[in-house]
Amino acid sequence: MQVIGLISGTSVDGIDASLVEVTGQGYDVRVELLATQTTDYPTALRDRILAVCGGASQTMAEIAQLDDEIAIAFADAANQLGKADLIASHGQTIYHRPPTSVRLGYSWQLGRGTLIADLTQTPTICNFRNADIAAGGQGAPLVSPVDVSLLSHPQRHRCVQNIGGISNLTYLPPWDKTDTPPAGIVGWDTGPGNALIDWAVSVFSDGRLTYDHNGTWAAQGTPCQSLIDQWLTQPFFRQPPPKSTGRELFGVDYGQRCWHAAQTLDLSQADFLATLTAFTAATVAASYQQLPRLPDEVLLCGGGSQNAYLRSQLQVRLPNIHFLTTDDVGLNSDFKEAIAFAILGYWRWHQHPGNLPEVTGASKPCLLGQIFGIEDSVNS
Repeated sequence: MQVIGLISGTSVDGIDASLVEVTGQGYDVRVELLATQTTDYPTALRDRILAVCGGASQTMAEIAQLDDEIAIAFADAANQLGKADLIASHGQTIYHRPPTSVRLGYSWQLGRGTLIADLTQTPTICNFRNADIAAGGQGAPLVSPVDVSLLSHPQRHRCVQNIGGISNLTYLPPWDKTDTPPAGIVGWDTGPGNALIDWAVSVFSDGRLTYDHNGTWAAQGTPCQSLIDQWLTQPFFRQPPPKSTGRELFGVDYGQRCWHAAQTLDLSQADFLATLTAFTAATVAASYQQLPRLPDEVLLCGGGSQNAYLRSQLQVRLPNIHFLTTDDVGLNSDFKEAIAFAILGYWRWHQHPGNLPEVTGASKPCLLGQIFGIEDSVNS
């Protein structure tokens, strides 16, 4: 079955689209990557998305218009890849609230599937997080079962570390894929990935840059460990998993407080970027102390995997771990999340649960996503 996976993450840096051929069933699936493309949001649309994520006031009509514009952008990205049997769209998260002891979580993605299905004339699955949340889960991370399926090793303990706007991990005990996945799989959001770094780069460059290419700006500075230690006292980092987070915590307000603290210490812009980058590495390293054991190797993916300075900071803080990217084991690191949602869509179409309750905290395995478009009344 040919499936297009679509996602724009918390960095809001564009729509990643992957066209894959998926075969097999359950966790025993095989994937052939046929085509990929990243489509940038128009600047005005990206600015509006970031404003909404930052808490800007919107009328219902404005939210509806934004929902449609994102769906149109996602449909255009899918159409540029060609025809597929199915589209699986994560959409654009604008708000995420983890569950508490007294209420379910809440996660809101724009880019409605019914419009994507209409514009592409292809069955479309979206709203992947809702069922897990309804079962008491975090609704995140959702890609962990795909990590289990595609990236487990028969002898090695691995971690898959995605560094997007927000960073998350999946811990994979050895598994030879001859039986059901082993006990001991865990995963959670580790904290900020690129979100704070990207925000600072945009502010410091007056909007001319949206990210620190290869970490070259940060590499010109010196990280301030006392600030990193101060930021690590944030309660989220001491919270036991399962846990998830987003821009609601590690967004513009948080970044501005960090910059204010840096100014009191006379840090330069480069020093501040070095400190933010080292902070991301420190939050990852701190999370690894909560694992059943340290992994033999870490497979990096997402935009942060291309940041040489961030990778060097990870190696400093986890010196005995071998760092690779998912490219090194045959899975495209730039489009890994889009590939993952293609597989989640494939699983939903074939009535296979898509969440891992041990990762999200849900009370049960769930079918993830709602089907819109052709034959939806039969398959949903």
